[in-house]
Amino acid sequence: MYEVTIIKTFSAAHFLADIGGKCEELHGHNFKVEVTVAAPQLKPTGLLIDFRNIKEWLKKILNSMDHQHLNELTQFAGINPSAENIAKFIYAHMEPKAKEWQVRIARIKVWESENAFVTYIPDGN
Repeated sequence: MYEVTIIKTFSAAHFLADIGGKCEELHGHNFKVEVTVAAPQLKPTGLLIDFRNIKEWLKKILNSMDHQHLNELTQFAGINPSAENIAKFIYAHMEPKAKEWQVRIARIKVWESENAFVTYIPDGN
């Protein structure tokens, strides 16, 4: 099995309802996102996939959230824009592209700080 991982960042504000504590107040993060794709075999080019492809897919998704108040975005209507839900949102939008390129999304990590992150691992991985 081969894996390729890329990392990109974005900045955004949010609040998390009904959890108690300071995070219920509006605050911001410089989020770091790691996306790992995997497949059992390389392409004839000797690559699993070009890094540029994954970077471009992720850039489009992150641009929709960069410097935004996440609670106000339609993709988070009715749910907390937690790191967990951000990771799942990214997965949902990257998975169709991954299938086109015959790779699968192995995991997505969303970091809220340098020492706190969540990992979303799709079912079947």
